[in-house]
Amino acid sequence: METEAAQAPPKAAPRKPFLMRVGVGLFAVGVLAIVAVFIMFAAGLVNLPVWLSAFAGVVTPLGLGLALIALVREARRS
Repeated sequence: METEAAQAPPKAAPRKPFLMRVGVGLFAVGVLAIVAVFIMFAAGLVNLPVWLSAFAGVVTPLGLGLALIALVREARRS
């Protein structure tokens, strides 16, 4: 005979909070900007675009901060 646990449908994984998804996305974009800056510098370009350097320097920690805030909020909720 089958038990009740074997007959119960599997539970869906909980979705990540919106703030976590935004934070991880911003962090990923910032890391790509950092990689682009390093590649351009390694290719010999000296005058890199200021907006790219600023984007890499601001968006990466902003995304990390948002993701950490979402992580702490989620941990305190449970």
